[in-house]
Amino acid sequence: MGRKWANIVAKKTAKDANNSKIYAKFGIEIYAAAKSGDPDPHANQKLRFVIERAKTYNVPKHIIDRAIEKAKGSGDETFQELRYEGFGPNGSMVIVDALTNNVNRTASDVRAAFGKNGGNMGVSGAVAYMFDNTALFGFTGADADEVLEYLMEKEIDVRDVVDEDGQIIVYGEPEDFNEIQAALKEKGITEFSMAEMQMIPQNEVTLTGDDLEKFEKMIDVLDELEDVQQIYHNVELDD
Repeated sequence: MGRKWANIVAKKTAKDANNSKIYAKFGIEIYAAAKSGDPDPHANQKLRFVIERAKTYNVPKHIIDRAIEKAKGSGDETFQELRYEGFGPNGSMVIVDALTNNVNRTASDVRAAFGKNGGNMGVSGAVAYMFDNTALFGFTGADADEVLEYLMEKEIDVRDVVDEDGQIIVYGEPEDFNEIQAALKEKGITEFSMAEMQMIPQNEVTLTGDDLEKFEKMIDVLDELEDVQQIYHNVELDD
């Protein structure tokens, strides 16, 4: 199921939690979600989901509140959700999710990040079929078998529940995200190291030498783009 992938996500979460850049990206995402519907998270499922994700990254409450208050204003700034798919060195595949108020700028920046670092941007659907959209939760202080049994009793089908170095990872269907999270909270699990929708690769590839160096540089350049919210790939990285 990709235990290593879950470990990478957990490490990235811990790394980015101290990065003000991630706060800024969440500020935009929260603003866009609130602007697209009701600014009340209780009435806006999309906004509630983004706020829950933000909390796992330790985004300060004042940043969340400020973004929602901004969305309540009279500003007419609009954002579009975009997905770009492409290829890196030696069979590597990358999916880039962006949120932008300037489509031309974002497309140009993403294309350049691919092209200047040994990759190339493909058409829509070029690689996404090789990934599984997955609801992913991580937490500690529980037993994997007990959690699985509890979710089954709740009649919630999940793909897998594993224990990875003391962290419980729940893999579920994307449409069951809210139901899984609500059930886990009912069980007393309130602190999540991950509460994400992730595109998990069906197969991973290993890169070495120049290929690995180019790939890591490409991911770093993509991650630095202000419009990029999420990056998924199929490269197996070292722990």
